[in-house]
Amino acid sequence: MDYVLKTNALCKSYRKFHALNGVTMNVPKGSIYGFVGRNGAGKTTLIRLICGLQEPSSGEFTLYGTKHTDSKISKARRRMGAVVETPAYYGDMNAAENLKMQYAMLGLPTYDGINDLLKLVRLDDTGKKKAKDFSLGMKQRLGIALALCGNPDFLILDEPINGLDPQGIVEIRELILRLNRERNITVLISSHILDELARLATHYGFIDKGKIVQEISASELEAKCRKYLHVKVTSTAVFANIMDKLGAEYSILSDTEADLYGEYKISELSSALAAEDCELLSLTEHEESLENYFINLVGSDGGDVK
Repeated sequence: MDYVLKTNALCKSYRKFHALNGVTMNVPKGSIYGFVGRNGAGKTTLIRLICGLQEPSSGEFTLYGTKHTDSKISKARRRMGAVVETPAYYGDMNAAENLKMQYAMLGLPTYDGINDLLKLVRLDDTGKKKAKDFSLGMKQRLGIALALCGNPDFLILDEPINGLDPQGIVEIRELILRLNRERNITVLISSHILDELARLATHYGFIDKGKIVQEISASELEAKCRKYLHVKVTSTAVFANIMDKLGAEYSILSDTEADLYGEYKISELSSALAAEDCELLSLTEHEESLENYFINLVGSDGGDVK
């Protein structure tokens, strides 16, 4: 498998605080890599290192096979676009003027492609409206357009949907999917909003307290996320006794409700309960969410994740 980005035992310390503590991760070419962690887990720190905004304390990373200590790393970074923390733009300029300024800073010879970029991020009808007057979603799309100047094939987005309203979230999601599917751009998305990330990612890297605790593909994660049955019965005390005899895994939620993990035939389950005078009142199938998987992986204490 080809990898756009590989890190090996990457560390970053600020005096006695270890923001990154031996991060090893691999971002496959063509993937949408969901970089998952709570606020303060080290996501933005790693992104800043990759973008050259800071230097690692130890360890290494390679971008398109070029080590970060190689003199050619600047050339490799020209294949990358990024929106780190908040979009950087000139508030007193309109969208087109911002893109022209970015083209000039990159040393691009013409303004060819600017109109196409504006259409891609749906800012082609904003005219002379200044960027400072844009909605939050429009500013985020402008930031992505600026990151796409120079036609990069690797895009890094740091919390791209943070603070957006539902419509803004949908617009960013659709844009990311188009970039990946139509332009074959590899995307690394840092986020703690897991429900939305689950709609996008093909691969995941889970980071906690400056360490990668797991890397997994979306298909592998789907297989690992446990399905369970939410059952309502006349007595969970009787239910628990029966499940213990069957060696089943379950969680008691109340006197009448429980979650049963694994796959079971409803008819056999109902018969086993009826034999002990316990009636099965209702049964609903559920699947473990990405949020629950993450919490089970790293524990429930700590910062915000949803």
